[in-house]
Amino acid sequence: MTTGPETTTRVFYDAIAEDYADRFRAEPSAPLDRAVLTAFAESVGAGGRVADLGCGPGRVTAYLASLGLSVHGVDLSEPMLEIARRDHPGLRFEQGSMLDLDLPDGALAGVVSWYSSIHTPDDRLPALFAEFARVLAPGGYLLVAFQVGDEPRTLDRPFGHPVRLDFLRRRPERITPLLSAAGLTPHSRTVREPNTGNGESTQHAALIARK
Repeated sequence: MTTGPETTTRVFYDAIAEDYADRFRAEPSAPLDRAVLTAFAESVGAGGRVADLGCGPGRVTAYLASLGLSVHGVDLSEPMLEIARRDHPGLRFEQGSMLDLDLPDGALAGVVSWYSSIHTPDDRLPALFAEFARVLAPGGYLLVAFQVGDEPRTLDRPFGHPVRLDFLRRRPERITPLLSAAGLTPHSRTVREPNTGNGESTQHAALIARK
């Protein structure tokens, strides 16, 4: 497994897994988020094989499954995966790196990166999107979501755990050309305002692209 930023990310989420899952156990709460996921699922088509990359405790994986997709989750953190398997025993969850997926070329009808590219450094994004494109079949769809902004947010000692991690915020107009360079044609762009009731402070973007 890749070292460096991925190791830092894995250690962070290993430490906070149970607390994170307790806070974010339910399906996505923002109506527009659910609408984007539904649009993605309908674009892929019922029974389409999809990977939820950076799945955490599996809440988005389970939501996609409820929409009729044949979906499995992949995450760096084994404690997160243990929670996902416990909470969603009918679904498959595997440990792995988004930058080096254990999948053959063209294996998937869809890829979801729901706030999981936010720990990938800027200089690794082309490789990340190229890997997403590699595992997508022609005509397959990618959904990538992230917070909008120019400056990272740093979480230090979340839930009292002695860990620290940067959450990278990005602009849709910077991400779209990188997707195009990877052979992924922009399909839709959704930007919603922050849900201040849930403590959000920035806009949130969701991009769908097609191979």
